Amino acid sequence: MARKPPLRAVKEGEKAEPQTIVEAIEAGNYLAELKLTHLRIGRAVSNPETSPRDLAALTRRQTEISKEIQALVAARAAEEAAEGGTVDDEAWDAEAL
Repeated sequence: MARKPPLRAVKEGEKAEPQTIVEAIEAGNYLAELKLTHLRIGRAVSNPETSPRDLAALTRRQTEISKEIQALVAARAAEEAAEGGTVDDEAWDAEAL
């Protein structure tokens, strides 16, 4: 069984990632919801007791979710690149008011 990474404190301004699908839904974090659903389906696909009838539908859905996650991540990266990244603050000019 894979070992979980050690716990760490959440940094200032950083939000903790939802740990359950319900938490992701409540937080409105669609990407986290997709990732958690993807993991859940992956566990079911890996389970030798999953029926062959269910396996086909689960595998198809897992592939769809993978593509959707990739598309969202790519769209976010493109959006961040278009924004130009970090911009330094300008010097304060009281006369500009």
